[in-house]
Amino acid sequence: MNNSPDIVESNFPVREGLSEAAPANGRSAVTCRNLHQQRWQELLHLNRDLVAQSSPLLVSGHLTKVTGLVMEAVGLRMAVGSTCWIELPNNRIEAEVVGFAGDRLFLMPENDVQGLVPGARVTPAEPLRSPVTIGQRQQPRRRASDLARHLPVGEHLLGRVLDGAGRPLDQFGPLLESKSAPLQSRPINPLDRAAINEALDVGVRAINSLLTVGRGQRMGLFSGSGVGKSVLLGMMARYTSADVIVVGLIGERGREVKEFITDILGKEGLKRSVVVAAPADTSPLMRLQGAAYATTIAEYFRDQGKNVLLIMDSLTRYAMAQREIALAIGEPPATKGYPPSVFAKLPQLVERAGNGTEGGGSITAFYTVLTEGDDQQDPIADSARAILDGHIVLSRRLAEQGHYPAIDIEASISRAMNHLVSPQHFQQVQRFKHLYAHYQRNHDLISVGAYVQGSDPLLDQAIVLYPHLEHFLKQGMYESEAYASSMEKFSELFPNES
Repeated sequence: MNNSPDIVESNFPVREGLSEAAPANGRSAVTCRNLHQQRWQELLHLNRDLVAQSSPLLVSGHLTKVTGLVMEAVGLRMAVGSTCWIELPNNRIEAEVVGFAGDRLFLMPENDVQGLVPGARVTPAEPLRSPVTIGQRQQPRRRASDLARHLPVGEHLLGRVLDGAGRPLDQFGPLLESKSAPLQSRPINPLDRAAINEALDVGVRAINSLLTVGRGQRMGLFSGSGVGKSVLLGMMARYTSADVIVVGLIGERGREVKEFITDILGKEGLKRSVVVAAPADTSPLMRLQGAAYATTIAEYFRDQGKNVLLIMDSLTRYAMAQREIALAIGEPPATKGYPPSVFAKLPQLVERAGNGTEGGGSITAFYTVLTEGDDQQDPIADSARAILDGHIVLSRRLAEQGHYPAIDIEASISRAMNHLVSPQHFQQVQRFKHLYAHYQRNHDLISVGAYVQGSDPLLDQAIVLYPHLEHFLKQGMYESEAYASSMEKFSELFPNES
């Protein structure tokens, strides 16, 4: 059943069903005619309300300035976030209102601005509505989120690859669906969210046992470039137990889109997946919109009671797109060139993921965060770490040693883990980290032969167990380890403590 307040559909019986179900007597025939007449009256009233909400005149403005990707228009009064059309001699382009100053609107185009001329006509674009049919109920769009752009959602998106505007990038034809949802949904009351109390099997041994992820948790994957981030994402996309997978490829290389679909997801994985791609060569508006659209699709399936895996690569490119827009319209930079609006946008996007209401679906999200120069104190990384429910850090040192997945267990944490595993297992995890970290701190001393056995009993135990600990953390790219098997193998590392 659909619980979303933004998407309305009806199960009202059609006229033929009523006629067939009605007994052949006079009173029932009269009742059937009255019911049919009532439904037509409701349809007429609904259309009358829609006509009353529309503007009788087509108001338009014109362009006065184009600087880089930002355009200025006058003659219109439009809300921030609404869309408009800019007329060209033989075409038109779509733009979004990203700010205003006095009577000037700042517009950001969806594509490039080639072909624009001074004084080009600008007209508002009304949000699309689903076709009105008999027996259907449509809520009035009065909130700001309702007036924002609506894009297609539904079961028919499974197996499709779309851009940030909901247009197909694959060769499977246009989308034939009437359902749509706003890019900016209404937030869930935090008191209505279900608690994270069920472990999720991601198919990666180190994460299942040492960084247990709960269904509905939001995790960050922090790494530099070339450390194996895409490989780990692919493993989780293939092996995670989820009903639907939504992948948002935001601001990455265009080459990676096809590679992710063909090499990582594969045909079987794509059947239960929706891919939204906004590569690096698209406009910053499309990159922002692509991330919001991927989250909107995930919310739709969550409202249908499904368990969704949302993979977004990357949250850093999303922040950079917002920085481009904010600086272009004159917002002053704050922390390392990032305007304040960037740090306001991040929680608005991330908080949309997570569990729904009790008994409903869930969105378990993995966001990749690029750390420039492997600096974990990068402002975006630091902000993301504060709003996510845990972080998995990939180490370049481990990757250079051929250790995959290159998860830095010492620097990684799952904040919901203590609610998902037994106290005994949690103590074993702490002991694992303690022994592993103690060996790493004394690695140089051990490698040169300067350590004398017996000087440190804890280090003696770490030296004996370290080959087993390291082997446990390694896993092949095409090797899957179930949650129960991961827990069993982890307990075998400490047989005397089980």
